[in-house]
Amino acid sequence: MKKHHVYSSLLLALVLAAPAFANEGPSDAAGPVVLPPEVQSLPVEQAILTSPPHVPPPIARKHSARVVVNLEVREQVGRLADGVEYTFWTFGGSVPGSFIRVREGDVVEFHLNNHPSSRLPHNIDLHAVTGAGGGAASTFTAPGHSSQFTFTALNPGVFVYHCATAPVPMHIGNGMYGLILVEPKEGLPPVDKEYYVMQGEFYTTGKFGEEGLQSFDMAKAIDERPPYIVFNGSVGSLVGDKAITANVGEHVRIYFGVGGPNITSSFHIIGEIFDKVYPEAGLSLPNANIQTTMVPSGGAAVVEFKVDVPGTFILVDHSLTRAFNKGALGMLKVSGEANRVLYSGKEIDAVYLGAQAEAGSDSAKREAELKAQIAAETKANPVIAGLTKEMQIEKGKQVYMGLCFACHQPDGKGLPMAFPPLANSDYMLADRDRAIRIVLKGLTGPVTVNGTTINSVMPPQEAVLTDAQVADVLTYVFNTWGNKGDAFTADQVKALRNQSH
Repeated sequence: MKKHHVYSSLLLALVLAAPAFANEGPSDAAGPVVLPPEVQSLPVEQAILTSPPHVPPPIARKHSARVVVNLEVREQVGRLADGVEYTFWTFGGSVPGSFIRVREGDVVEFHLNNHPSSRLPHNIDLHAVTGAGGGAASTFTAPGHSSQFTFTALNPGVFVYHCATAPVPMHIGNGMYGLILVEPKEGLPPVDKEYYVMQGEFYTTGKFGEEGLQSFDMAKAIDERPPYIVFNGSVGSLVGDKAITANVGEHVRIYFGVGGPNITSSFHIIGEIFDKVYPEAGLSLPNANIQTTMVPSGGAAVVEFKVDVPGTFILVDHSLTRAFNKGALGMLKVSGEANRVLYSGKEIDAVYLGAQAEAGSDSAKREAELKAQIAAETKANPVIAGLTKEMQIEKGKQVYMGLCFACHQPDGKGLPMAFPPLANSDYMLADRDRAIRIVLKGLTGPVTVNGTTINSVMPPQEAVLTDAQVADVLTYVFNTWGNKGDAFTADQVKALRNQSH
């Protein structure tokens, strides 16, 4: 029996044997609720559920309704980052789960359906519910089964929902969280665009960017050391072609939540100021003119702002290594006429965005095209080796953009008297092993490159980059700006990484 099958069986036994651990265990079915006549007479409607970053349309009715919500749990393999896959546990097939929109006073008939392909039971705790476990005790649902309960939406606000089946951090850490909006009876002020963004962390066995199918690492989760902290379930989920959009003059509202399971967010949009922030998503008393808002794990906020100038505005967790090194970064692309009195400068420089800049996005697309070519050519001819090298160059370009070209510059010419050139560098090209050691171990002190001595510091990257990433970035550098060289391999890097100096 494969290891993951054994693990799933043990986990299932743990869940079924100790449901009271998190107060999420199954409860006996009490039969359909007897609704009073005034509730039975309410109109019935099916809830519109949307995947992130989309939001269901505002509720136009001025009366309560009986709203039927059908939400399906699916366990499915998906993209966590380029070349990295993960088995996500989802509500509605997405991370975060489907956005649910109801109105204050609505009576909600909630159906949780666990797909037959699931390996584990799941449930749901909606923070909008007044009742035991937020519905968790009523929705413990085995694979291939469906659970139902009814609640009244008593309090307006934006609320997190999540799975509460033991071990709870693992279920949330695999992507089981989302938002439910309970609109106030009087409704929300109209805006032009509404979007749905949630932050969450993933505790993978491998480092950030380590390719292949990754699994959940409970030790990292307990120590709160996530390799990934991302928006909407994956690195790059809101960049490039997937960025959210608006036009100059429009008012934008973002429902922002943190699924966790552990990390608080400092939500910020670079180049924008929030005209209104509803802290902790209470929808009662907004704060005005806010730069960054703190959103706790298991909490939410609503931010509103008017976009006054065109450009690309960057969504980040302002604990910035999370944004630029772990994935908590997105884009709002605003189109329209510039107003140089309001802002006279250029659009944000790609250096600041690292591998998620436009060039990085283009490189990722090219990498995908090359992978498809390789799959086709594998059946036919030996041109594969050349394609593999070209793919390494594209992957290495993404690493270079994320870590290197602020100092060494996009043209590889470096900064005079500060950082040495990589283009036609006699020092670098003379010794390939030395180049690997410098990337891994760093370099401090004077070096002479093309006749010029530069006294600088290159920080070590062995804790940041995998062997494959080092090989890729050196293959890129050794084959760009007029440089020529063979591809580097992960095995070559590994051999030097393990050497002591």
